[in-house]
Amino acid sequence: MDDTEPGLQVVHQLRAVTVELDLLGGEFAQRNGLHPTDLRALICLLDAARSHTPATPGWLGGQLGLNSAGTTALVDRLEGLGHVRRVRDSRDRRRVLLEVDERAVALGELFFGPLITEIVAAMRNFTESEGEAIQRFLRTMREIAVAQRGPS
Repeated sequence: MDDTEPGLQVVHQLRAVTVELDLLGGEFAQRNGLHPTDLRALICLLDAARSHTPATPGWLGGQLGLNSAGTTALVDRLEGLGHVRRVRDSRDRRRVLLEVDERAVALGELFFGPLITEIVAAMRNFTESEGEAIQRFLRTMREIAVAQRGPS
């Protein structure tokens, strides 16, 4: 492909942002004794809480492409570190839900808070319609990336 193609330039920019965010995530994980999968699990659980999605171990394993044994080991590790709690579902006592501990949230906010603050501030430099276009663009890019993954 021609490097002057605007779409290819976007690909290069997305890749550069992805690498930088991945490096930041790796630094956070290393500082806090986490495996990269631990960090992805915490992000999934935080996103689930924000969207009011019940997060069971099976759901988490599906999000991460892990089998049952791998998911159990992951949850055990996160629980042992004090980052996650297993809680009985109040509607179905047979079901276990996963919750991120407040201390883990505070740890993430301490590390990622400045990044989030900078991004929120930078978005104020865009008009409302530009912000909507950015949101639509990022949703579309995510949908494309998700569609490229193989079945879990």
